[in-house]
Amino acid sequence: MIYGTNKPATAAPAVSSMKSKVQTSIRQSTPSLGRWGRSTVTSSPIAIPAGAGGGGGGDSEYLGASPPHSPNSPPPIPPRPVARQSSFTKIGYMINTAVNGTKKQFISSTSGGNGDTSWCFSQIKGALDDDVTDADIISCVEFNHDGELLATGDKGGRVVIFQRDPASKSSNPRRGEYNVYSTFQSHEPEFDYLKSLEIEEKINKIRWLRRKNQSHFLLSTNDKTIKLWKVSERDKRVEGYNTREDNGSIRDPAMISSLRVPSIKPMDLMVEASPRRIFANAHTYHINSISVNSDQETYLSADDLRLNLWHLEITDQSFNIVDIKPANMEELTEVITAAEFHPTECNVFVYSSSKGTIRLCDMRSSALCDRHAKLFEEPEDVDITNKSFFREIISSISDVKLSNTGRYMISRDYLSIKVWDLHMETKPIETYPVHEYLRTKLCSLYENDCIFDKFECCWNGNDSSIMTGSYNNFFRVFDRNSKKDVTLEASRDIIKPKTVLKPRKVCTGGKRKKDEISVDCLDFNKKILHTAWHPLENIIAVAATNNLFIFQDKF
Repeated sequence: MIYGTNKPATAAPAVSSMKSKVQTSIRQSTPSLGRWGRSTVTSSPIAIPAGAGGGGGGDSEYLGASPPHSPNSPPPIPPRPVARQSSFTKIGYMINTAVNGTKKQFISSTSGGNGDTSWCFSQIKGALDDDVTDADIISCVEFNHDGELLATGDKGGRVVIFQRDPASKSSNPRRGEYNVYSTFQSHEPEFDYLKSLEIEEKINKIRWLRRKNQSHFLLSTNDKTIKLWKVSERDKRVEGYNTREDNGSIRDPAMISSLRVPSIKPMDLMVEASPRRIFANAHTYHINSISVNSDQETYLSADDLRLNLWHLEITDQSFNIVDIKPANMEELTEVITAAEFHPTECNVFVYSSSKGTIRLCDMRSSALCDRHAKLFEEPEDVDITNKSFFREIISSISDVKLSNTGRYMISRDYLSIKVWDLHMETKPIETYPVHEYLRTKLCSLYENDCIFDKFECCWNGNDSSIMTGSYNNFFRVFDRNSKKDVTLEASRDIIKPKTVLKPRKVCTGGKRKKDEISVDCLDFNKKILHTAWHPLENIIAVAATNNLFIFQDKF
């Protein structure tokens, strides 16, 4: 097994220009967090609502109570529920077990992926007005593990949860229809007085936890604060209290002449969302990723320069497991752009960087994972004619997602999406161009800052297809088996139920056909940055500005 090695940082033509963009989100350095230390979280002026848990004790309804530990020592590592491998030295052997496991059943009316699927419109959520406020722009989309719930976050700090319509599941053919289930304000705008820094309420990421009881749990984060939310239903109320009236007012003790037995009465269904944990003050820079571990007890959070490991029961401590901050910020050459845990191995995670590299780390080898176990990097093009001023900027990875089996991962850079085999570090096994026709437009895209857009990507349920977004409200679906791909548009012109989406093509030459659109006519203000694929069916959710489009395979 040959492990990847850290390459020395080298100057590149676009480093200075990229650094000016990157460092807009990097604030002035502050006293650094502990290294293995723990990152001790200082007292916070944020008021925790009633019911929100404190440090290691308190509300343990999701995970069960944590074992006691000393306040000056790291929190105990919970027992791993996954089977351990016999080898503790070869990551390749460990990952190989995920491939031989049973794949998740993919319920679909088609045998293949996109190559055999015709997509049709199902629903659109959100106002159809042309006057869109910035707070209504959708900033993240995420299905839960069984696809029954779909959550969206927006720039206004709101989280909207949609629930699958039961009638759509029992109909023949099955339909992908969702209704509003719950809406709540997750984050509020804040101001850091010590740094004179405004903290936006925008929701950067939402991640669901696996369901273990009647309630649902999810993590949501803005730039600085992560919250664990409990979403529960209540359809009964208690009447006949002795010390207070049914409206909540306190009864006069002198008027109580007899004891009453409280009774439970039915009521209209009410969905409540309450914060159970608030994880704050552990990130100096903007949080770009959160990922729940397969043990369902820990999760990681990543900002531009550090990765922290949290326990879901402990809010006042986190462990800094990766730190790439240089001693001198002038020597900064790359930042962390995305991070994710392995879907089955609780000790393995990956993170990507703005230099186009992906590092795989194993927490069994070292508590501090600054030295990676594997480095996935595409070899540099030796042809000087193919190098451009924007090469480093467009090679920056905006998103990385591990497959459901854990054998592969996809990475999205500005112009393409790549599929990597975790057994092969030297180059991707598949590369799909997303909008290669924009390569000649990089100068104008740099001037209007579109070149720094962060497109996300996602897998389908059985890892046979991948999806990502583009401009002009276009999104791309690639079938890995047939090698077919299609460009579709999330347009208001097709919001008639059962309307089949027509493939779109972009023309780069002088002449164009009737159904083609010229590259000069693309609207760069309309962009699909956030997409999600149902884990079990051919249902996709696409965020287009303030609208959420839901498509499914043809009826």
